[in-house]
Amino acid sequence: MILDTIIESDLYNLRELQPEGWTDIVPIFDYYAKMPFCKPVKVMIKGSIVGIGAGISFGNTAWLAHIIVNPEFRKRGIGSLIVDLLLIFLKNSGCETVSLIATDLGYKIYEKAGFVEQTEYVFFERTEAFKDYHHMENIVRYSNTNTEDIFSLDKSVSGEDRRRLLIDKLENSYVYKKNGKIIGYYLPELGDGLIVADTMEAGIELMRLKFSTSGALPVENREGIAFLKENGFAETKRAKRMILGKAFPWQPDKIYNRIGGNLG
Repeated sequence: MILDTIIESDLYNLRELQPEGWTDIVPIFDYYAKMPFCKPVKVMIKGSIVGIGAGISFGNTAWLAHIIVNPEFRKRGIGSLIVDLLLIFLKNSGCETVSLIATDLGYKIYEKAGFVEQTEYVFFERTEAFKDYHHMENIVRYSNTNTEDIFSLDKSVSGEDRRRLLIDKLENSYVYKKNGKIIGYYLPELGDGLIVADTMEAGIELMRLKFSTSGALPVENREGIAFLKENGFAETKRAKRMILGKAFPWQPDKIYNRIGGNLG
């Protein structure tokens, strides 16, 4: 059994590990391999990749993501090995807190590693596309004068300094401004389309702009959940967010759509 860093030449072979129902993992691991704040790893047996995963570091905080093991090689400790290696790497890089979104398959592994439940994300779907957007003068295209305001709002809500993640996804984004102040933003190109807002008004209007057939948000965001239910979205599942290490303040009730299973 060999454990090593994923490189570009590995990407094609990752398709054999693609979980059913997940977004294509190859472009995501391509991103991980190119970003200095990400650590994608692989486990190899007899020349074949049988397990993969990634650590994503924001300094004091980090995430474990895409821990995947070939079904034929499960229950051999490969998932735990990947988790343990990434935790060592993240802690050595100065990380005090690691978060993740747990699948049912991975839950016991994360619990064994010391992770505890923090909250849940609620997933919604709609059979027909939701079309209720009307032009709002408060919603405008992003300009580079908005950058630091977005970073500040994001840190206030997420509790993490995610500027290294956000910076490349701002160009085609939208902001909600009121009295000259940014109180919400929508990043269509970041995962599932991150929406963060400081007020319910901003959050709901950005949801009207974004939502089509699916979305997910923390269970604490009651207003966002009520909006989805009132507009024909049905709850389909829930996923647990878990944490290891020092707890930090964040505001899940101000997240109106998550990034994805890799970053909350």
